[in-house]
Amino acid sequence: MAGLIDHRGNPLRRELLTREVAAPTLVGVRQPTAGYPGDGLTPLRLAQILRQADIGEVLSYFELAEQIEERDLHYEGVLSTRKRAVSQVDITVEPASDEAEDTRRADMVRKWLDRDELADEEFDILDAVGKGISFTEIMWDTSEGQWQPERLEWRDPRFFKPDQSQSDWLLRGGVEGDGQDEPLPAFKFIRLQIKAKSGLPVRSGIARLAAWNWMFKSFTLRDWAVFTQTYGQPIRVGRYHAGASENDKNTLYRAVANIAGDCAAIIPQGMDIDFVEAKNVGPGSDLYEKRADWLDRQMSKAVLGQTNTTDAQAGGLGSGQAQVHNDVREDIEKADCKALSAALNRGLVQPWCDLEFGPPSGGRGYPRIVIARPKKEDLQQLSSSLAQLVPLGLKVKQSEIRDKLGLSDPEDDSDLLRAPAPAVPGRTSADAIALQAREAAKGSVDLINDRMAKEAEPATEEMIETIEAMMAKATDLSEFRAMLGEAFGAIDARALAAVIEGGLVAAHAAGRSDVEDESE
Repeated sequence: MAGLIDHRGNPLRRELLTREVAAPTLVGVRQPTAGYPGDGLTPLRLAQILRQADIGEVLSYFELAEQIEERDLHYEGVLSTRKRAVSQVDITVEPASDEAEDTRRADMVRKWLDRDELADEEFDILDAVGKGISFTEIMWDTSEGQWQPERLEWRDPRFFKPDQSQSDWLLRGGVEGDGQDEPLPAFKFIRLQIKAKSGLPVRSGIARLAAWNWMFKSFTLRDWAVFTQTYGQPIRVGRYHAGASENDKNTLYRAVANIAGDCAAIIPQGMDIDFVEAKNVGPGSDLYEKRADWLDRQMSKAVLGQTNTTDAQAGGLGSGQAQVHNDVREDIEKADCKALSAALNRGLVQPWCDLEFGPPSGGRGYPRIVIARPKKEDLQQLSSSLAQLVPLGLKVKQSEIRDKLGLSDPEDDSDLLRAPAPAVPGRTSADAIALQAREAAKGSVDLINDRMAKEAEPATEEMIETIEAMMAKATDLSEFRAMLGEAFGAIDARALAAVIEGGLVAAHAAGRSDVEDESE
């Protein structure tokens, strides 16, 4: 146990496995409260935040990324959609081999994954979709004398920072929260990185791309709010006489201003003010909404890879497209699933097996978590193909077919459905042979041929179907010839042979009858 190391070479510190090491603290550097760098954000300030993140000072960047999720409803919606799409995908566990020990380890992982909390834990791990990286602390339980993950705790990325080479991450304040920054303890964290682009982790998250979009959209919404508050308000004009004092003027102004809003003015009698109304005020107001919608569509493209589902207009072509698209583009969802699977295998499954069973030996591997949507298959076509190919010698695992059909492995004492016993083809009955002989004796050769063709039809139907399947599958005549040669010995021709044998017997009897008739 003491000699275990993680995949980055960090040694195991067993005393840290059952305690929280990355929780917020009240007196250390991992404060639960965060700053608000998005307040009054300007292009200059945003550029400074991003440049600081590039050199390893990521605190303000992670705070800004959190603010964008809180303040932009569209960004939060599409980001949440992408994360929930992956967290709802079914998880399967593949054993390292078919050996009993590997199967037992896979069952251990599979049983633990069957928890109601798992979907929420996956959602938290997928915080990396927006910020580029996420850290999840594993709380281990040894109360029953065995190692088992008790829960997975999301940790604020503000509590971590890249090292000088930016190839690894450090825990701010160390495990105590008030000391030097330390490498992440072995077997304690699931670290997930999801890239929107290649580069450093802090430059590859979607929040990096969304920051500029959000800032410009904020400017638009602010101007739109000012416009809608002001547009349509009546302009009030108060008139005072030439001898009015300053106190009279102030009193009049307060009265006019208190009528409504800020559109107020006072002028002396005899002074004229012309109010020029813009002719395009109505159409011009649409520019705010159009700009905000355009920015939202760009955000949808960055997060979901498409705009059809979230931004389609009611009716028309856009609505139809929305109905045929998934919420998240398929290739993006697959990439997220693979990244999450890899992170769980590397950060959870492998450490768990090492703690519980020790490092693998003798070429033994680890169970493997697979997060993927099942492929849509034509089960009817699969069944038809198996019915044709298995009799020809194709070997297929029963367990694999059960999985495709959604059937469980039967228990030892289960009542099983069984295939009916195959009919064993036998010789033609004596009565049938005698009948054929009598028909042949009367010179009914056509009747013999017709009867043989009728009896041979069921026997040749299966053979013809098999040959047709080979022809459909073969790409050329040489491949078809090879397939016929391989299947020749496995084709059951007993029923056809019995029909031919019966026909030969009838023909022989007819021939003898003809000879006897000629001799008389």
